[in-house]
Amino acid sequence: MLHLGLVPRRVGVSRCTLARARWSSTTSKRVYPSAPSTQYTQISHPEDAASIPPSVQTLLDHANDYILPVYARPPFVLSHGKGAYVWDTQERKYLDFSAGIAVNALGHADEGVAQVMASEAGKLLHSSNAFHHQWSGKLAELLVSLTQSEGGLGWQTGSAPQRDGAKVFFANSGTEANEGALKIARILGKHRWAAKTGKAWDDPSCDKYEIVCFEHAFHGRSMGALSVTTNPKYQKPFAPLIPGVKVGRFNVAEDIEKLVTDKTCAIIVEPIQGEGGIHAADSEWLRLVRKKCNETGAVLIFDEIQCGLYRSGSLWAHSQYPVECHPDVVTMAKPLANGYPVGAVLMRDAIAGPMTAGTHGTTFGGSPLACALGFHVLSRLSDKAFVNHLRETSSYLQERLSALPKWFPSILQPEVRGRGLILGLGFKNEADPGKLVKLARERGVLILTAGKDAVRFVPSLTIGEEEVNTAVDVLESCLGVMARE
Repeated sequence: MLHLGLVPRRVGVSRCTLARARWSSTTSKRVYPSAPSTQYTQISHPEDAASIPPSVQTLLDHANDYILPVYARPPFVLSHGKGAYVWDTQERKYLDFSAGIAVNALGHADEGVAQVMASEAGKLLHSSNAFHHQWSGKLAELLVSLTQSEGGLGWQTGSAPQRDGAKVFFANSGTEANEGALKIARILGKHRWAAKTGKAWDDPSCDKYEIVCFEHAFHGRSMGALSVTTNPKYQKPFAPLIPGVKVGRFNVAEDIEKLVTDKTCAIIVEPIQGEGGIHAADSEWLRLVRKKCNETGAVLIFDEIQCGLYRSGSLWAHSQYPVECHPDVVTMAKPLANGYPVGAVLMRDAIAGPMTAGTHGTTFGGSPLACALGFHVLSRLSDKAFVNHLRETSSYLQERLSALPKWFPSILQPEVRGRGLILGLGFKNEADPGKLVKLARERGVLILTAGKDAVRFVPSLTIGEEEVNTAVDVLESCLGVMARE
């Protein structure tokens, strides 16, 4: 296996930063700072109009002339990256704690990923799903066997890998994975209704088609996925959406009892809401959701597009829950090929039954290159040393972040949200997350908002303590600036 890059590199990190949290040679315990950093109060990466060089402005103007203006982006142009860092065309260096929105699990310009991409692209880039190729079966087997051994989809941690028990459909993105999962649940609902009523599965009187989703969820922007993404900002311009969608409150038991009926074909939920604010599902609530699905014959779909594939510290976020909380279907995408587009739907065999030739498909999904990259990336992410390193770094990041609400109680909510390397800080003023993102970016650290009241930290899973120190020192400095304002 290729070198995992677990030893953090000291690129652009000052001795002052390294001294703020380190291993004590006498106690073997970390020494944490006793006061917030003020090292990064000054802007180092300005974004005001006067600071934009003519060469950059030309690039921005050219893009604006030809690209649909659906993104709000800062006024600089990225040119390259390495590890946890990216550089713009002005050679300004940024520590990327967004990782392409939780995508670049192995960091930027990873040599192993680049080697696989070059090798496989020179052999068989695309074949369509009219023919077999060697990589899709290998990646599907790896997904199934890891789920069986590490826990998920109804298997307990430590289960012996089996030759069957689950099936995989490969798509191009998380949105497409969710679309596929919803379609699978709809057709299975029809078959279960037919078995119960004695009518044909395609009888127009079938009423088992309702889908239950939850407030603050984000499942994608295509019409089906958008229909279960309940943010009015996203939905309103494109209404009417697909019928039969009911919306409940996340972690509220009474809504499950009220909304889930014999007409329900699917419940879709994120075990950790990403875009919605880094909120984790309560295990007792998930147990009730699972119970209601069993009672009504509904399919339970977990969207683990942002929180899955080791982002939460285990293969799946739900791997850490009892099997009584597990889903029938898991959707995934973001980190699976470290930035190359690929998504997947993983389902138990009992769910896959109605999906026969012609019921679903894709031209590009599951291409030879995508699956080869996915196999390479997932093989490295699942390495025990890699996972242990991730957990250690996560623990350290959480400890550093936990001091911030104590130091800035007028700005921050008291708890650090999430687990693993999908973490968030909640704010008391909904205008403040956007302010912090901008202040941090102007000091060379890239972070993201989450929901209305939080910022999230979803860095590459390869980061080390040095990157954590830099990022949190910048956050402390920025929060200090906000407090003084």
